[in-house]
Amino acid sequence: MAISRSSSRINFRDAPQRRRGWGSRFAHVLLGLLTLWLIGLLAFIAVIPGQTAKIDERPTDAIIVLTGGGDRLAEGFRLLDRGLAKRLLVSGVASGVTLEQLIDRLGEQRDAVPNAEELACCVTLGYEAESTVGNADESAEWLRRYSATSVRLVTANYHMLRSLLEFRRKVPGLIVVPNPVFPNEVRDPHWFVKPRTLLLLVNEYHKYLFSLGRAFPEVIQRWSSQWSYLWPVSKG
Repeated sequence: MAISRSSSRINFRDAPQRRRGWGSRFAHVLLGLLTLWLIGLLAFIAVIPGQTAKIDERPTDAIIVLTGGGDRLAEGFRLLDRGLAKRLLVSGVASGVTLEQLIDRLGEQRDAVPNAEELACCVTLGYEAESTVGNADESAEWLRRYSATSVRLVTANYHMLRSLLEFRRKVPGLIVVPNPVFPNEVRDPHWFVKPRTLLLLVNEYHKYLFSLGRAFPEVIQRWSSQWSYLWPVSKG
């Protein structure tokens, strides 16, 4: 009886790799963007001024307080009383609200209020602003009116980065001294496990990214004009 042997050819080549579908590519892109977002958020939180941050004590031409809490106004009054500036603007006051009503809301911090003469001569309420961009617009007009070239900016510590960005974008060359205040939400050493505080910081981070994106074309245009001035393009 004849025995027939059948031989099979063995292929030692690597099996062809399966091509990645659009779903897999999308997942990788989404994961990359999420990673960048998280790194950016952690960096943003890291540079928010802390309660141990040293505040520059040099005098400025003016003090600007951005509304949003009694701590800010009380701090502005204290700075004015210490002689760190001769004028104070409270930007973003709601329509119809008077200075007396703002003072009444200070509660236990009413002792920071200057005397009546100083309030009358040196404190201005701004009613035009409804956002941080509006604060910068309103403040820029007020600063130009008094030919001020330096300002002490008073706002919450988590709001300071975006405020500095908007003010420096609106008034290039303006000397801005940050003077952060610290609301109760950010004084808690365990803020990172408090959903409300985390939501506050994430929301502010998104607003900062939006402001940064809006300011970026202007920065590029400014650099381009400076470059053109230094290296003029020859015609012909």
